[in-house]
Amino acid sequence: MPRLTKIYTRKGDGGDTSLGGGQRVAKDALRVEAYGTVDELNSVIGVALAQGLSARLAGVLPIIQNELFHLGSDLCFVEEDKVKYALPQIAERHVQALEVLIDEMTAVVGPLENFILPGGSLGSAHLHVARTVCRRAERIVTALVKEEAIGVYVLAYLNRLSDALFVMARYENHQQGVAEPLWDTLA
Repeated sequence: MPRLTKIYTRKGDGGDTSLGGGQRVAKDALRVEAYGTVDELNSVIGVALAQGLSARLAGVLPIIQNELFHLGSDLCFVEEDKVKYALPQIAERHVQALEVLIDEMTAVVGPLENFILPGGSLGSAHLHVARTVCRRAERIVTALVKEEAIGVYVLAYLNRLSDALFVMARYENHQQGVAEPLWDTLA
């Protein structure tokens, strides 16, 4: 576990930062943008949890937050450095667990019969924001993978997580007894 005795270092004042393996890169590098957006996603999930969610979501989302730290670590280290360090990484089992969760919650809320608007309960609205941040992270990682190698399951995890967050938003509305706001195509 890293031990931070001092939060500021002044090393990034010129617009660059260090990757996990010590390489200096620009703060606007795609890799930094990718793990920074994953961090933002984790924070949005934290907001959803802080405002209060149904018990099932309150149980599963901290696990996902921990996995997002794995994913951030996966992105913060270049592939060559992952051989040197024993780092947590996103694995196939993480993707599969999200698929099981999606199926479980879809069985409760039923199939989607119309496009829905983000919203309903406050918790659902926060989960929809998390979903959109997750999609942005996925787009950034998609651009990154065209330039650099990344963990094998990173993109699949983000893709599945955005789907899971969508179903969680629906699930939260269901648990709160709040009707899903539907897209009115005639409006």
